[in-house]
Amino acid sequence: MAAKISFSIESPRGSHALSVIYERVGEGEPLLLLHGIGHHWQAWEPVLGILAAERDVIAVDLPGFGDSPALPDGVSYDLATVGSLLGSLCEALDIERPHVAGNSLGGLLALELGREKLARSVTALSPAGFWTERERLYAFGTLRAMRFGAQSMPVPLIEGLSRTAAGRAALTSSIYARPGRRSPEAAVAETLALRRATGFHETLAAGRSVLFCDDVPDVPVTIGWGTRDRLLLRRQGIRAKHVIPGARLVRLPGCGHVPMNDDPALVARVILDGSR
Repeated sequence: MAAKISFSIESPRGSHALSVIYERVGEGEPLLLLHGIGHHWQAWEPVLGILAAERDVIAVDLPGFGDSPALPDGVSYDLATVGSLLGSLCEALDIERPHVAGNSLGGLLALELGREKLARSVTALSPAGFWTERERLYAFGTLRAMRFGAQSMPVPLIEGLSRTAAGRAALTSSIYARPGRRSPEAAVAETLALRRATGFHETLAAGRSVLFCDDVPDVPVTIGWGTRDRLLLRRQGIRAKHVIPGARLVRLPGCGHVPMNDDPALVARVILDGSR
């Protein structure tokens, strides 16, 4: 069962209380899992069991996504602020410099934690922030269209589409290469998570000026990219390797933008290898 933790964060407007929902399973060195924009911690469910066999796994709903409430008024969704509050979350959970794995927005945040020396290793799966302006506009346009679709469809229609492989493809093929593998319940839940994400627009707005241009020295970094990623094209992985020359760049054959569902065994192995 997911749990809730509350802690304080600082902003230019003073101290604020923040709550975060998370799932924690397994034993071993701590591993923090960060999902992408509009998703929730359940994006990691296909790999949780494998990872928990070797790691103390903490999968979080980022603020404004899943069941975690939005950031308080006056607190920005920019990269530095969210990275800092994730550091505060780790302190509240009594974990020091966890391994961090993230997907998309979560991959960008994982790299930020590595850059700030708040992670002992980083695995970034299709991380945001290595785009050209044209690629960013395409990705943001696709995300807005997905959000509009999730908000426009009545819940009974979403539930009906989820019952067939073709319907699940209509709901989720922008992020999965193999949407038919997603369960009907998961397809409904993540569509509703996108629909209800209170931090969606603020996160997109904060991302307009984001380019990750710094090396991440002294921290082992793995960058994985699906060969069938339709949202952030895989050539962005080559740019990421140029920015972080010491990173291990891993090809994820047959995987889309959210690869954990497309090939759970491969993704779990990449994360565990990167955190060893």
